Amino acid sequence: MSHDDESKASGRHRTSAGRATGPASKSSRKSWPARLAERVPGLMLCVAVASVATIVGTWFPLVGGPVAGIVIGVVMATLRPPGVRFRPGMATASRFVLQLAVVVLGCELSLTQVLQVGGSSLPVMVGSLAACLAAAYFVGRLLGIGRDLRTLIGVGTGICGASAIAAVTPVIGAASAEVAYAVSTIFLFNVVAVLVFPVLGHVLGMSQHDFGLFAGTAVNDMSSVVAAAATYGDEAGQYAVVVKLTRTLLIIPICLGLAALAKRRAEKRVDARPRVPARLNVVKLVPWFLIGFLLTATVNTAGLIPTAARQSLGVLSVFLITVALSAIGLSTDLRGLRRAGPRPLLLGACLWIVVTVTALGLQFLTAMW
Repeated sequence: MSHDDESKASGRHRTSAGRATGPASKSSRKSWPARLAERVPGLMLCVAVASVATIVGTWFPLVGGPVAGIVIGVVMATLRPPGVRFRPGMATASRFVLQLAVVVLGCELSLTQVLQVGGSSLPVMVGSLAACLAAAYFVGRLLGIGRDLRTLIGVGTGICGASAIAAVTPVIGAASAEVAYAVSTIFLFNVVAVLVFPVLGHVLGMSQHDFGLFAGTAVNDMSSVVAAAATYGDEAGQYAVVVKLTRTLLIIPICLGLAALAKRRAEKRVDARPRVPARLNVVKLVPWFLIGFLLTATVNTAGLIPTAARQSLGVLSVFLITVALSAIGLSTDLRGLRRAGPRPLLLGACLWIVVTVTALGLQFLTAMW
């Protein structure tokens, strides 16, 4: 059995599971109130875990609620796995709530910020992302890491950590164990970045603006971006947040590309006979939550969301991600993580170095131009 097959087998619960068979298909014939009622226990459990994780995140801002949620969920699943009655709600939390979180995330993004950061920042962001994804593919294959796991670690490192993983997970249908490993790996190197990057910035004599661009590009999670950049200075902290939010927009083309690949693979599995390639239907390809993400970002850009409401929606998006990751943690097979071994961690280290070196190199080149 190939490593890809093993990774698929290790994660029985998949966050994109919606094509149920057997007994699960009977639930599709139930009335809407009945389907909602069977999801309440699992949803309440995920919200409870997320609430505790949010409190932990306020105590330890560098850890944050989403990482705490997935860790608490994995621990609970290891000590006492949730019963069958919790599974429908957990599946809803790990899929629909995850997608809803991406939609709400758009409320933090102003499309005018993309134009404002312009110039040297977009080449640095796009270049470092391209280098990261290429390294994830080649290094991941060299290490024998499954396709979904190396994709999650790649987009999480190259774009924006847990938020990018939240967006990509339902597109590729990653297993819960793979999501848990990816989030944990990226969190580890976020901590390293917070400790190392300010020192590196001073050694290189970077200005506040340059370090803000560097931190916003090379650090993944927002809390870690703020922690690293604010340590360097207020101006660096403010610019890093703008760069980080702009990076979030890169989720859209990445998800579209992955959705196209997933569609082609599904077609090959259904019919392996040679045929004329069908025209790609972009409308059907675009996941609904990406459309929602763009709409909320557009509404925010138009100034229709008050500042106070935008702050509250930002908190809500983080909590929804925490709920979803708590569900994924509760559904995780710890044995699947153990079977993966240290290779995904090694991949995360390689990608972290690639993004760091590429971001610094591109900043240097664009400054020369």
